[in-house]
Amino acid sequence: MFAQPFMRTAFLAGTPIAMACGLVGYFAVLRAQVFTGDALSHVAFTGSLAALAVGIDLRFGLYSVTVAVAIAMGLLARRGRADDVVIGSVFAWVLGLGVLFLSLYTTGRSGVSGTSGNAGVSVLFGSIFGLSARDAVVASLLGLAVALALIAMARPLLFATVDGAVAAASGVPVRALGVAFLALVGLVAAETTQVVGALLLLGLLAAPAAAAQRLTVRPYGGLALSAGLAVGATWAGLIESYLIPSMPPSFAIIATAVALYGGVSALAWFRRGVTSNEHGSVTLGRAGSSTR
Repeated sequence: MFAQPFMRTAFLAGTPIAMACGLVGYFAVLRAQVFTGDALSHVAFTGSLAALAVGIDLRFGLYSVTVAVAIAMGLLARRGRADDVVIGSVFAWVLGLGVLFLSLYTTGRSGVSGTSGNAGVSVLFGSIFGLSARDAVVASLLGLAVALALIAMARPLLFATVDGAVAAASGVPVRALGVAFLALVGLVAAETTQVVGALLLLGLLAAPAAAAQRLTVRPYGGLALSAGLAVGATWAGLIESYLIPSMPPSFAIIATAVALYGGVSALAWFRRGVTSNEHGSVTLGRAGSSTR
């Protein structure tokens, strides 16, 4: 399997991107900002189409527009935490722009600078097997940079997430942290579209993080577990797609991530049921003893 260059490239790019996605996703779930990641994934699609429409490198629009919109969402929101009104407004506006740029690209500038008509589709559904070695190195460096940045700001960000008012009173720059976090979400959204695509990004952002929160209540343990589950889902998805050529890697990765979350949820439900039954048995036993 690793004798194939495209598989080595996929693992090289997918591992740090998945790790960054798991770390960012954990805080996104904790801060109830998962919808923000979904909106930014569509921003990534619109940004890439805008770049294609004007005839420049797709990646320039992908990164610059996504991060810029993420920062704008943070600045428009209270304490840097975008609410549903801001997210919904940006979401609708961006989708409208996406339709416009798609029309411009397909009717007037298809194939500019050697870019094929499949570029928009690859952003929507991902093309990790089609990444060049250079793209993989860039993706790896950006993924590691996001992971290191989030680890560095994890402690104050956690404080601001749990109790923003107390954190602000203690001198924590809550608003600046919120904007910085959304910038990282935007960067991760732009990166992850290359792995699973804009339409499926939400699964890799939310499923491992939600599973980690069900497995542990310790924030730092959950953060590490979320990153590990995201990386594991990516590895498993790549292997599944290699063994089953008809299975797209983006689908395999997301299906594995969602299956992990489903399995963890079922296990948590089973444990709650067992605990409830044991508690009920103990209560009935005590009640029976007291009546004797």
